[in-house]
Amino acid sequence: MHDVTATATAPDLFDAERSALAAARAVFDAGPQQAAPDCHQALGELMGAFDRLLRETRRLVRRSDRSELEMNRLNQRLQDLAAELEYRATHDPLTGVLNRAAIIDMANRHFVSHDLSLVVLDIDHFKRVNDSFGHPTGDQVILGVVDCLKHLVPAGAQVGRVGGEEFTIVLPGWPLERAAQTAQLVRRAIEGRAFGLPDGSRITASFGVSWLARGGSFDLAYCAADEALYAAKRGGRNQVARAGLPAAEPSPASSA
Repeated sequence: MHDVTATATAPDLFDAERSALAAARAVFDAGPQQAAPDCHQALGELMGAFDRLLRETRRLVRRSDRSELEMNRLNQRLQDLAAELEYRATHDPLTGVLNRAAIIDMANRHFVSHDLSLVVLDIDHFKRVNDSFGHPTGDQVILGVVDCLKHLVPAGAQVGRVGGEEFTIVLPGWPLERAAQTAQLVRRAIEGRAFGLPDGSRITASFGVSWLARGGSFDLAYCAADEALYAAKRGGRNQVARAGLPAAEPSPASSA
């Protein structure tokens, strides 16, 4: 004796309609003579089944449309969240420019196919601002410096915040001299900006500029620009210095 296990099957959603259709088909297959007595009843059942089928189909279509709409909303929300996470992972929360990790990655990717100039700038005497007027005022100074950068840094360049008051400008394909000219424009804009400090003092920044050929790295370019930056600091601040060269265009306000 063998055990027979019945296979469970899901109920047919349109079982009643199938039954009505089968009955109508049986009447039809019996031929005209046999069909006459049962035709009216089979036709009525078939019409009822078809009507139910239409109603159920409409209901399912509406539910499918709602599900699709909800799925689209969820997908859009997921895309928005992914974009927000990507932005937070790559941007400085105060200024909105690229953070240190992102600007390093950006520069190294540019070095694969381009020569690159790198500008490093540091706000002069920034600790005095924080100590004298508090960190909120310091934040406003940083935002003012970034505003100068955004208005003067050309398309195709990227700005990154690499430290508390230190920023870099990545200039793919730019020669050293042109990058230094851009640094001078930014320096003058910062020097001439009214930051609204309580004591009326001005804000200045010092700059170091370097250039490396394709195949270089951010670390090497930054090292050279940082050395030039400290040459500008030693030269009196509020200056632009190019790697391997003395500070350029010292400002009369370099004691700021």
